[in-house]
Amino acid sequence: MSKNDQQGQCEHIVQADLKRSGNTQGCEECEKTGSEWVHLRLCLTCGHVGCCDASRNKHGTKHFKDTMHPVIKSYEPGESWKWCFVDEIFAE
Repeated sequence: MSKNDQQGQCEHIVQADLKRSGNTQGCEECEKTGSEWVHLRLCLTCGHVGCCDASRNKHGTKHFKDTMHPVIKSYEPGESWKWCFVDEIFAE
């Protein structure tokens, strides 16, 4: 577990800085296979767009497990929250 800062956010969220924006309007893997998704998540390390855990394929979490990129943010209009997979911390 990483050290948390004084606001209760982990160092991964504090240091998260999007390097690339998402290049798609949907889950990258689901678009390739014709699958559907519920909500989208954006990796703040590389810009990968994957589907949420409520989606059948859970590509956002799979991307974390494959790459260890720690922080995602909601890719839904009007939402700006972030989630750190490593420390299991939610931040708005």
